[in-house]
Amino acid sequence: MQAEIDLESLRLLVRVAAVGALSAVAREAGVSQQAVSSRMAALESHLGVRLLDRTPRGTRLTDEGVLVAEWAAPLLAEADRFASVTRALRATSETHIRIAASMTIAEHLAPGWLVALRAAQPSVRIELVAANSATVAELIRAGSADLGFIETPEIPDDLEQVTFATDELVIVVGSSHPWARRRSGVTVGELAATALIARERGSGTRLAFEQAVASAGHTPAEPAIELSTTTAIRSTAASGAAPAVLSILAVRDQLTDGSLVKVRLRDLRIVRPLVAVWRPDIPPRSPAAAALMTLVRSGLPRPPG
Repeated sequence: MQAEIDLESLRLLVRVAAVGALSAVAREAGVSQQAVSSRMAALESHLGVRLLDRTPRGTRLTDEGVLVAEWAAPLLAEADRFASVTRALRATSETHIRIAASMTIAEHLAPGWLVALRAAQPSVRIELVAANSATVAELIRAGSADLGFIETPEIPDDLEQVTFATDELVIVVGSSHPWARRRSGVTVGELAATALIARERGSGTRLAFEQAVASAGHTPAEPAIELSTTTAIRSTAASGAAPAVLSILAVRDQLTDGSLVKVRLRDLRIVRPLVAVWRPDIPPRSPAAAALMTLVRSGLPRPPG
């Protein structure tokens, strides 16, 4: 079986292509020119291709050498990324990460992430603050949190961001509410005219709902009840007081046990982005932050249940 290619030799070849001289590459690498030349000769032997033209006036890449260097560059970039991520996941030194997350993410996604993060880095210390999306953005701006996770359609343009998933909002009612038996569903006009149980202003859930209704040409009624927690909204909706708008993540168990019923919307679907944010001048480069972002981008894990 052919031995694996030496990535460091490929890295030296890419640098030779960039700077054009073995001596300059040797100085960069802190080794002798002879050592670089020997690595190049070994790489040529391994590949069975002449990579360099050596003349009294200097050394230049052959056409084949240029191609190999071009192909090697993205391979080396991926290798560096892989090494960085695995270092983050395997880091054992004491680390500390401060996270701010909007309510739906804090209650239904973050627990699974944090369990996995602790499994990968047992010594990591984690602080999690749950707040609405507007407050999360303020905590990031103030430097009070390293990473923020928000669920609003209005992404702050002064923060770095990456969308890692989408979330659907649904209308739910208690089993005794008239809409629970409405097989024909509810129109967006009827929904807009109905006073709902809603989150407070600054909540990404409320903003996403209001923008979706407005984009359909309607002005949503003022809420019948404003509550600041998902648990309170679920309980109040289950009592039959009024319909509520919540993330599908927040009502899966209640839809299964029948304490809440999902109302069919005939002409509207409400989807919002789930976004990680951080300050441009404080990127999430710590081992814990890098490991957390790896978990978040993978889409796994979610808490059981």
